[in-house]
Amino acid sequence: MSSTRQLEIGLPSGRSGTGPATWGQQAIWDTVRGLGPADAPRYNVALAAPVDPGVPLAPVLDALGQLLELHDSLHTRLSQDDDGRLRQTVDGAGRLTVQVRECADGQEVAAAGRQQLAELAGQPFDVAREWPVRVGLVESGGLVRHLSFVLSHTAADAWGLRRLATDLTAIVLGDTPQALGERFPALQPLDEAAFQRGDRGRRRDANARQHWQRKLALGPDRLFPPPAPPPPGTPATLFPNAVLNSPALARAVPMVAAEHRVSPSSVLLAAASAMTARLSGAPDALLQVVVNNRFLPGLAHAVSTVAAEGLFRLPDAGGEFTDVLRRTHAASIATYRSAYYDKRLLDQDIADLAERDGVVADRSCFFNDTRDLMPPESEPEQGASGGPLDRERSRTTLSWPVEFAPRANVSYALDAVRAQGALELSMTADSAVLPRSDMERFLYGMEELVVATALAPGVG
Repeated sequence: MSSTRQLEIGLPSGRSGTGPATWGQQAIWDTVRGLGPADAPRYNVALAAPVDPGVPLAPVLDALGQLLELHDSLHTRLSQDDDGRLRQTVDGAGRLTVQVRECADGQEVAAAGRQQLAELAGQPFDVAREWPVRVGLVESGGLVRHLSFVLSHTAADAWGLRRLATDLTAIVLGDTPQALGERFPALQPLDEAAFQRGDRGRRRDANARQHWQRKLALGPDRLFPPPAPPPPGTPATLFPNAVLNSPALARAVPMVAAEHRVSPSSVLLAAASAMTARLSGAPDALLQVVVNNRFLPGLAHAVSTVAAEGLFRLPDAGGEFTDVLRRTHAASIATYRSAYYDKRLLDQDIADLAERDGVVADRSCFFNDTRDLMPPESEPEQGASGGPLDRERSRTTLSWPVEFAPRANVSYALDAVRAQGALELSMTADSAVLPRSDMERFLYGMEELVVATALAPGVG
């Protein structure tokens, strides 16, 4: 059995101030604002992990207080001006509630942690009135054994959440917020917003939006044929999720990247582009690629929302794969550089294009490489199985874990995920556009392209 109590940690004297919202804060606000209370929590970002060995409660609470001091986004509220633009208010003082669940039996810790995370993540945030962070701890035998972080997506993206966990661990081990801030300098949200409204920020925004407009002007009106309209009264088509777990890909991707002198992400993006062209019949691939933007000055260690979509276009994506791979790497660099912008202005650009031309290129396919979100200790060992690569594909599995509610303007969303001893491709698609059989062909086709390239003479 377990019991729960609420404790508070204080922020006595943190940084404070008000100012315009960042592009990232505004973009997520606009997205979540249109959702009802039932759907809004799916935009929360969450992280949960066992604490092994356990740590006494007092130093964990103290470290959480210091974490609030280190990252302004954790004590920032958002509200609208009279003109509808978002403003941020960084509170210099306040208190945060921490939920502590106590388990008498240590074997209950994992289950209690999962339940606690689900409860904390399943509620929307009122970011105008409350700080955008929730913390849950599971205690057993006098020690904290499990930690859950849940943040509003307006406060952090997944890369920022990882930074948060890294900093908390460092503070528990004796680091100070001052030392961490000096060692890992990062723009706070108010500073980032000031940069965005300065000359350099406005130039970067304009250049990024011009890149989008050039790619949209060249991209296909549609990639996949539009589905036939369903008969009246037919329930909305669900979006199935397929997960390909491939030990072979985990080994083949770095081999191909090294041989062809490209990044591992480019290998996967090239394979996704090739399969998009082959299944859609369109010669070009046009994908929205999630870019973490942590390579930009001041953002490498930022705990805020700076990831955004870049628009990637590859002509003749269905051609010979090594050529597709080479061109993908070159084209992706421009995409990454053009993924930091004011989304409200970009949306207006796209609306203007639609009004002028009557149609805008298909933007319904998404790619997101999330592999660097896994901590190093969870990364698969290269060649861990020790078996020949050409036989590794026999260990590949395909599962269909869940179906999602329909997603507007999405043909498919593809995530690359690091798994223990494997690389996973998780694909959610509109089954009216990509039926399950095509989703299976897509995922196995990506694996085949990469593994066959790794097995080519001269590789490895």
